[in-house]
Amino acid sequence: MSIMKIQLTHTFEDVIAIENLLSAWREFRVGKSKRKDVQQFERNLMDHILTLHGHLVNKTYSHGGYHSFIITDPKVRHIHKASVQDRLVHHAIVRKLYPFFDRTFIADSYSCRIGKGTQKARDRFRAMMCKVSQNNTKHCWVLKCDIRKFFASVDHGILLSILRQYIPDKDILWLLTNVISSFSLANNQKGMPLGNLTSQLFSNIYMNQFDQWMKHKLKAKYYIRYADDFVFLSCSKIQLEERLPKVQSFLQEQLQLSLHPNKIHLQNLSSGVDFLGWKLFVDHRILRTVTKRRALRRISENPKNETLQSYLGMLQHGNARKIRGEVFGRYWVGRN
Repeated sequence: MSIMKIQLTHTFEDVIAIENLLSAWREFRVGKSKRKDVQQFERNLMDHILTLHGHLVNKTYSHGGYHSFIITDPKVRHIHKASVQDRLVHHAIVRKLYPFFDRTFIADSYSCRIGKGTQKARDRFRAMMCKVSQNNTKHCWVLKCDIRKFFASVDHGILLSILRQYIPDKDILWLLTNVISSFSLANNQKGMPLGNLTSQLFSNIYMNQFDQWMKHKLKAKYYIRYADDFVFLSCSKIQLEERLPKVQSFLQEQLQLSLHPNKIHLQNLSSGVDFLGWKLFVDHRILRTVTKRRALRRISENPKNETLQSYLGMLQHGNARKIRGEVFGRYWVGRN
């Protein structure tokens, strides 16, 4: 017998209300007010809002296409950027859906969530290391995995099936289907665009199926996920080896996902674990070499005080006195 999921109480009218669209606009335009397309939309803001609202009410709204470009941050990523109007719709959706869905997520999911983030994930990882290793008096094994081409692999049908379990309002589902189906790779009904705010929420909703299974079926007590990276810890290497094929089967059978074969690492904590830019040990952490090089390069390329403060803030969270000296050196060289 299937267990009834908690249900979203917001209606379609809540999502598309003019008040919600205006609030979504205020949030959307932060940091974008100097962009030409944003300025053009804002010149006749109320006309655009009322026109959009009318299309949504009458269900004549259709999500447009995308402008694609490549960034390296730090690895090459293919970004797909929607129009201002469509991104406004994304914000309006997330404003109403995020608070509800966030309550359904496990505590140890840290990506794209208010009050979470990379630093909280690393702190939680360290707390788990101390528990499993009993303050470094016993062996602690860590299984670290990465999902292969996650955003490109999200299945539209599976995602919509998950959303239907929580959302009774058919009009909201119509709008979500409109957004989700606006993007696919090779017309195979798979993929989410890197660039949509909704993609961040949808990715957590999609992977929450896996998180819940890990916690409640596999009973993985020491498990953390950040986006498409996840780790779990155990004092038993054999236990982690036995869990790996079960993890692979669930991801493939339930979510049509697969692990990256070159990014499956089972290692003892004593040798340190690379996690979210740092190499973590029980009693200290050091910045990964690739992260250090990227930070120094960016400071040289963009020697502004904001850039410096951003990286100095990051370096406060580990053993990085020597690197801090190099950062200051690059900063002063860049300014002179």
